[in-house]
Amino acid sequence: MKRAFSVAAAATLLAPALAEARPVTLEARLKDYGGNPAYLAVYVTDAAGQYRGTLWVAGRKARYHRHLSEWYRAAGGAAIDGITGASIGSGRTLRVSVDLADALIDAGYQVRVDTAVEDGVDRPSEVVAPLSGAAAGKPVTGKEHVATFTVSF
Repeated sequence: MKRAFSVAAAATLLAPALAEARPVTLEARLKDYGGNPAYLAVYVTDAAGQYRGTLWVAGRKARYHRHLSEWYRAAGGAAIDGITGASIGSGRTLRVSVDLADALIDAGYQVRVDTAVEDGVDRPSEVVAPLSGAAAGKPVTGKEHVATFTVSF
């Protein structure tokens, strides 16, 4: 049986105090791989692939965050209090709502998802989804644990 987890985060990424922001929903539907729950790091990079900020981390045990290797290296082990939740089980769905600065939309930014599963494969940049109006609402297929990832606004 599949379940959806809904989480609302009050994160506003790269939004100066007076900048406009819009609500964005991020949804990762995991494959039914049958293993331990997955850790996910959801973060934003610019057009050159440079890390710009973390949106959400699924999996609260910091000792396992190093397995989310691209995110962990880029974020420099930054504090992530307030933007974490439980790891996500096989066949389940993570749904997170964040506020993103309008300046990030249609400007070449991307949302990336790293995944890791105990006794499984760590998959950096498993999903790379453009942060654009043309791609909004269109699912992107993952490489290992993520069946689909959708950015909607």
